[in-house]
Parts: sequence; structure tokens; C-alpha cells
Amino acid sequence: MSRILSFQTRIIDIPTVRPHKLSFGSIQQQSYCIVRAELASGAVGWGEAATIGGASWNEESPESIQHAIQSYLIPAVMGHEAGEFETLLQRMDKSCRGNYFAKSAVEMALIDAVARSQGIPAYQLLGGKLHQQLPLAWTLATGDVDKDLEEATRKLAERKHRIFKIKIGARRPEEDVALVTEIAKALAGHAKITVDVNQAWDGNTARRYVPELAHAGVDLIEQPVAQWNTEAMASLVAMPMRTLIMADESICSPQDAYALAHQHASHVFSLKVAKHGGLHRTRKVAAVAEAADIGWYGGTMLETSLGSAASAHVFATLAGTHHGCELFGPQLLVDDIVESQMIVRDFELVIPDGPGYGVTVDEAKLARFDRARVGLTAVHVDMGRQTAFKSN
Repeated sequence: MSRILSFQTRIIDIPTVRPHKLSFGSIQQQSYCIVRAELASGAVGWGEAATIGGASWNEESPESIQHAIQSYLIPAVMGHEAGEFETLLQRMDKSCRGNYFAKSAVEMALIDAVARSQGIPAYQLLGGKLHQQLPLAWTLATGDVDKDLEEATRKLAERKHRIFKIKIGARRPEEDVALVTEIAKALAGHAKITVDVNQAWDGNTARRYVPELAHAGVDLIEQPVAQWNTEAMASLVAMPMRTLIMADESICSPQDAYALAHQHASHVFSLKVAKHGGLHRTRKVAAVAEAADIGWYGGTMLETSLGSAASAHVFATLAGTHHGCELFGPQLLVDDIVESQMIVRDFELVIPDGPGYGVTVDEAKLARFDRARVGLTAVHVDMGRQTAFKSN
């Protein structure tokens, strides 16, 4: 193994190709905290963390993620063996409560570095690959029926996607149901339809309109109520319908997973590496799902190809019933930060084979989108001493 030598962090901002509308706002730019880790062996690994719409999705933001990493997480792990992942997670937990996104970015960079140092794909450090590819969903989030249908038709013709998630919750429920019904009717027989309400409804609203969405042909409904409203989620799961209810914001930790399973409050768990606190902890949440006969779905925080590839590697190792993934983030961005994106073929994402996550970060592209446009903050360890400096 090899000890951790240094970290660098930066925030980058990348515009989206079109507005991405959700119940809590419209995204026209996605921001990321990028982490570069270097080991004493010379191996370099990369990680990232993104929240959808900055701090509007949860308590963390790119700025708070960077602060937590620089001020607490780096000092906690610097100089330790990079491959002792569980030990490093425990050290980060002791230095900084919560901050799952920040911890995820650090762990992601270290897994990439260790895998590259051994010349193997990252999934080999996570239990081995069970899936060669996964069905890839696309989100329809323009809020306009004609634009959404045009986008869906184009994605079908390109053989990229035949699972479409529709973002709703910003308008009156009856308006959202009408939009979903029109799109579902037009795509019937050609694609599967899922819906994400992003916590916009209360329990009674959900009980009133979820059956209408099911009648429209929706296969999966994601987080229709607030993350705390487990009773409402359980009441929806108990409804006699073919449509499945998926938890997203309600499930971060393995303890959340156990509580939802115990209360029969979800048919499917949306897994996201950042919200679970890293790739290893994503596997722990997935293990609860498998034990409770709950399906899983590979979610996204609209990551670049770096974060998407890391997610793909851990999703590739998971057993149990799955409903594909939505690692489409790179396609929503005007540009990426890697030399070549992952392959999408016949409606499925092909899992890259490494080394590391199987994508190569392009540092010129990182510089192009770097918010600071100047030096990076770095922390190095030299013979047990930590020094901070600005690199140009």
C-alpha cells in the first residue's frame, strides 16, 4: 500500500445545455468540488461531489464541501495508508459529523488512486463486477410537453435512452398529472416512464394523485412527499397498484434504509454515492435493500463523467433487483472534464474497465471551468509534517 501524500481541491462551474427544472427551482449551471489525491507511490486519483442546485437540495453546498475537506477531512487522513478505506472513513467521522458529500469526494479520490496504483478497475476494490452495463435513464425536465417529447424522441432514435423520468412538483398537481399523462400516452409502447416529485406533495396530495399517475402508465414514482414523512410513504406503498414507490431524499444512511424497510415505506431505494457518504457506504445501503427484498436504482447528482464513472463502478457490483441508473449528468453539461466519456450503447451505459474509474481527467478542462481561475489550495505531508501552500 501507499501513504497519502497530498490533496488539492477546487470548485468548478459548468453550464447545462438547457434549463433543468425541478420542484424547487431551475438549474442552468452545475457546480462541483473536485478533489485530487496523490499517494507517496506517485499514483493520482480524482473525486468529486455535487449537489443539485447548490445548497437547495440538502445542507451541503460546493463551498461547504470544500471547506469541510480542507479544514477537517484532509488533516484527519493525511499521511495514513490510502487503502485502509474503512479506517479512513472512521477517522473522517470523528473529525467531522455528517458532511456525507465531502467524505464521499475524499473517499472517491482515494479509491481511484489506489486502484490506479495497482493497475486495476475500481470495482475490483469493491467486490467485483456483476453487471457489464446498466439501462440508462434520461430526465425530461424542460416543463414543456412538446419540448420533452421532442427530446425523448431524439434520445430513442439515438438508442441512448428508453427510460424517461419526468420532473414535476413545481406546478399544481392536476397540471403535473396532465403533463405526465400526455407524455406517457405519446411514448406508450416505446419507453418506460418514471416521475420524480422531489418532496413537493404532502401526504393527502400524494394519496390523491399517485393513483392517477399510476393509471397514466407511470412505472416508478420517486419521493412524492417530504423526506421525514415515512407514514405517507408507507401508505402509498400499501396501495394496490403496479406502480412502485421509490425513496431518495428519505434514505442516506444504512440506518435510514433499515427504518424504511422495517416500516414497508419503499419499493425501491435511489442510491447516490454522495448522499451515502462514499462508495463503500453505498454498498452498505444496498445490502439492506437486498436483505429486505427492496430494489435499487442508480441515482445521480448530475455529476461529470468523473463522478458518474465512480458511481457506475459501485453500481456494477451490486446484487439484488435493480431498475437501471440515471448517470446522464455528462450529457446535460456543455462540456466535460474527461478526455473521453463513458460509452452508451443500445440504451445502456457500459461500465468502464479502468484503471481506476476508467476515465482520464483533462486538467485543461478543469482549468477552463475553475471558479478561482488561479492557484489551488493544497496540503502536503513531508516526513510527518503538514504544510499548506498555493500552487500556481
